[in-house]
Amino acid sequence: MTVLFLCTGNSCRSILAEATFNHLAPPGWRAMSAGSRPVGVVHPRALALLRREGISTEGLSSKSWDDLAVTPDLVVTVCGNAANETCPAYLGPVQRAHWGVEDPAKVTGTDAEIAAAFQTAFDLLRTRIEAFINTQEA
Repeated sequence: MTVLFLCTGNSCRSILAEATFNHLAPPGWRAMSAGSRPVGVVHPRALALLRREGISTEGLSSKSWDDLAVTPDLVVTVCGNAANETCPAYLGPVQRAHWGVEDPAKVTGTDAEIAAAFQTAFDLLRTRIEAFINTQEA
């Protein structure tokens, strides 16, 4: 199974999901991430959080959905449902799901508040990934 985590910028949420899925997934399963308008850089806080969680950041990059090497079996959009954020529509013959997660890169405030937003996004994605893997293996 190949899963594509998709958002607009491909710098935070989809990157967190890709790395976490690949960390937790059984052999033969793989995740990738992309954006409809990638910013071209992975957010440093996303990388730092993954490292703190013991998840490899090797090979992670912000990339376009036009640059995918394979067609995924499932596309999961992770854009939030608020703040006028529009999720891209992946136009391919694949199953789709939407896991709305607010963008921690847009959070302002103290360092602690921003760090908390990244942790919340990560925790939500990890919970959903674990549940997805568990239902597929059952």
